Amino acid sequence: MTLTASPGTAARGTAEPAVDLDGVVKRFGAVTAVDGISLKIRPGEVVALLGPNGAGKTTTVDMLLGLAQPSAGTVQVYGRKPHDAVALGLVSAVMQTGGLLKDYTVEETVRLTAVLFGKPQSAVGEALERAGIADIGKRMVGKCSGGQQQRLRFAMALLPDPELLILDEPTTGMDVGGRHDFWSAIRRDAQGGRTVIFATHYLEEADAYADRVVFVRRGRIVADGTAAEVKALASGRTVRATLAGAAEADLRERTGAEKVEVRGDTVYLHGRDTDAIARYLLNETGARDLEITSRNLEEAFLALTADDSEPAQ
Repeated sequence: MTLTASPGTAARGTAEPAVDLDGVVKRFGAVTAVDGISLKIRPGEVVALLGPNGAGKTTTVDMLLGLAQPSAGTVQVYGRKPHDAVALGLVSAVMQTGGLLKDYTVEETVRLTAVLFGKPQSAVGEALERAGIADIGKRMVGKCSGGQQQRLRFAMALLPDPELLILDEPTTGMDVGGRHDFWSAIRRDAQGGRTVIFATHYLEEADAYADRVVFVRRGRIVADGTAAEVKALASGRTVRATLAGAAEADLRERTGAEKVEVRGDTVYLHGRDTDAIARYLLNETGARDLEITSRNLEEAFLALTADDSEPAQ
């Protein structure tokens, strides 16, 4: 489905956080879905919200949209209650299923949405272009692929010109080229001040396109930072260098590395403070060809959510 709101006052450029969750708890009877989440998101940030099924992501999004009320704590969107922010047209949400009339064309669907929000005809063409579906405007929605339908939902969500765009699995059904084009459009919007929160099971998308990655597990935030910071937090980094005659025990003692492996003239040192390890190798040894690498975000995800048995959604 696509959830949008009436046009309202722009909030871009304000110092007010786009999203401010403070000690938010949400209970459903004996089940605590969200357990004390505090999170501030600045205007213009692109934030990936990741976690296993049942981690509390959907419930958190529902509270941001005013579809659910917190049991404790406060939720604000651009300094307002979520329901008020939605009513002012500050928020659009694009879900991965539902909400489309299959007997209408793509262009007719966007035109009807434009009429709903009092937008001129020119806005229809602009939305179609930005979503990358101008060439299929005459196609029946029912004949569109899953990826094309998801782009249509995106076009509809853009019409109110929201300050905050919430995306649930936005690139489901898109091919590699389509996913790249979609995220290029999202980054351009973010540069203009639009805030984006997205959930995805394509962890490489979060790695490549998010300014921040927030991992949620069992209703709590377990990691929050850039993709590089989260990967380092979860699993550290590895320093590789060429160093003849190295001894594993000596390197471990002198660098504080958690793990040292020597393969011929190549050494691998794994640890959290890889900057200190690199400085030692460069300043105190004859190491050369030094390289620092991080594990990927999927490995970090698995490490940080090891208690949970279900896959990411």
